[in-house]
Amino acid sequence: MNELAAVLDVALLASTVRMVSPILLAALGGLLTERAGIFNIALEGLMLMGSFWAVVAVAWTGSPVVGVLAAVVAAVVLSLVFGVVVVDLKGDAIVAGLAINLFALGSTTFLMRAIFGVQGGYYDPAMEGLAKLDVPLLGSLPVIGAIVNGQTILVWVGLLSVVAIQVFLFRHKQGIRLRAVGEDAVAASSVGVRVRRLQYGAVVASGVLCGLAGAQLSLGLVTQFVEGMVAGRGFIALVAVMFGRAHPIGVLLASLFFGFAYALALRLQGAGSIPPQLLTMVPYVATILALVVIYGRRASRRRAHSAMDDSPPEVEAAT
Repeated sequence: MNELAAVLDVALLASTVRMVSPILLAALGGLLTERAGIFNIALEGLMLMGSFWAVVAVAWTGSPVVGVLAAVVAAVVLSLVFGVVVVDLKGDAIVAGLAINLFALGSTTFLMRAIFGVQGGYYDPAMEGLAKLDVPLLGSLPVIGAIVNGQTILVWVGLLSVVAIQVFLFRHKQGIRLRAVGEDAVAASSVGVRVRRLQYGAVVASGVLCGLAGAQLSLGLVTQFVEGMVAGRGFIALVAVMFGRAHPIGVLLASLFFGFAYALALRLQGAGSIPPQLLTMVPYVATILALVVIYGRRASRRRAHSAMDDSPPEVEAAT
């Protein structure tokens, strides 16, 4: 208990904000495709591809900005492949997403050996990562300053994206049309909504956000690339979409929950008394708990609908 109390401090909150950014960015990409009626299980592969090419670009050019751009381009290209299969060819989204994930894992492993001549991971002490920023207005505040200072620009991009997507989905006409496509693409098409264009837009946007998530992972949290370094964060982001009911605020809260699990696991590893093998399980245990909650919510809704269907005619008329 004393060790747990020692890690529950402001530094843990700052670590939570830092750890949540890759999950949040990828989850927002999954949110947009979910609203377009596409179950995007390819978030893992898109993040991994972005992580790899971010490091490659920085190693070649020395510029983290170019690294972020390369991550976005790589993830968008891969997301377009996913879009062609799902939107144009009407392929199964789950199968296509799994194929993207396997391709990203295999290609990055092969290309790391071909480009860098190493296997397992690539690290260069001279390689520059994303700069840490200080916020002048908030940085002087006692607790908030410790949380907001020292974060990368992509952390703020993720938080601002929540606001932007919230406004887009519920205030902008294209966002309302995107939601209509997700509800019923045939009905939306019958009233003149360009379903294909909106779905491709959502897929490309998910590629952009997953590319940023990958860049934050390999250039923001660390400055290296390791085979399979996404380590399930794409799937956790997908759970965050479901847990947050594909709503920007809900997804933010769900991502914070998972980010806190990652941060807590890292801080407890520093305590030293708990086996690290158990601590690495914390984020995944949190994911399983979230899935249990999701299943419970859906089961309760099904029971409620079943009760309505079985109710006497006079009760149905009253409702």
